[in-house]
Amino acid sequence: MSMETVALIGIGIALMSVCGCALTIRRVKKQIQEMSEVLEDVKNGNGNRRILAETHELTAPLAYGINDIVLSYENQLSVYHQTEETNRQLMTSLSHDVRTPLTTLIGYLDAAHKRIVEGKERDSYIETARQKAHDLKDYIDVLFDWFRLGSDEFTMNIMNLDLTELTRKILIDWIPVLEDARIDLAADIPEQPFRVKLDPDGYMRILNNLIQNAVSHSRAKNLEISLSGQGRDVKICLADDGVGIDKEDLKHIFERLYKCDKGRSEKGSGLGLSIARRLTEKMDGVITADSTPGEGTIFTLQFPLAEMTDEKNIYNKNSAQ
Repeated sequence: MSMETVALIGIGIALMSVCGCALTIRRVKKQIQEMSEVLEDVKNGNGNRRILAETHELTAPLAYGINDIVLSYENQLSVYHQTEETNRQLMTSLSHDVRTPLTTLIGYLDAAHKRIVEGKERDSYIETARQKAHDLKDYIDVLFDWFRLGSDEFTMNIMNLDLTELTRKILIDWIPVLEDARIDLAADIPEQPFRVKLDPDGYMRILNNLIQNAVSHSRAKNLEISLSGQGRDVKICLADDGVGIDKEDLKHIFERLYKCDKGRSEKGSGLGLSIARRLTEKMDGVITADSTPGEGTIFTLQFPLAEMTDEKNIYNKNSAQ
């Protein structure tokens, strides 16, 4: 093969390479233009746009990276809208649930103060105002708990404690309330101690919320509370014989601001069970609910026993070493 032929072949290969590079550059420029259009569309609010690219193309990693960013942005925007809607519902609920009892409270106190009513009727007005004040305080306490749980500054005082003794102390305070509500309490709390690592105030709030839920909404005549060992856990059950909860409502009862429409009172913030679930989960526990309309509802709490928790921690520490 002559030198001239070799030179011509070299020139041909070079020209083909240049043409290939030119085509590639045009393709890349076109894809970048498409990316700019998609991003502008996303910027204007259309988060469903995606950049298309085949895996072998030079711009594929960039296209896929931008798609991931857009998807992440859409997810964050969705969470923001959900939070915004929840806050709107919360403020609407707050406006109604605080202003209504507050207005009633002021009305009763004004009537008593101005001597519009006298004697036993005046005493009755003052007693009603006192009850409204307590209802208002309970509602504000629930709101405080909810906002506190969502705060970065929220901390728990976890300690090793006997759950049987703590449960007894909590139930004792509820006896007069249950008597006033004409609900018979049956407690099955064993003498055997069950040691767990919990925040005592957190556990108290969980149990209080569950009992208050039964008092306010179940229309029950009997409430049974039991505590027992369940393998490596301790199980606490609260069962009432009230109106029960429909299957569809049961799926949502632990959601914030959710109120069952059927067989339930309008009283309440819709936050109590949600707070109970969040507190339970923060203490490595599990809370579930089972209900049959017309027969009653059972709430079940489970927490790991302290000894089992310690064994798990030791195992994890040794594994890490």
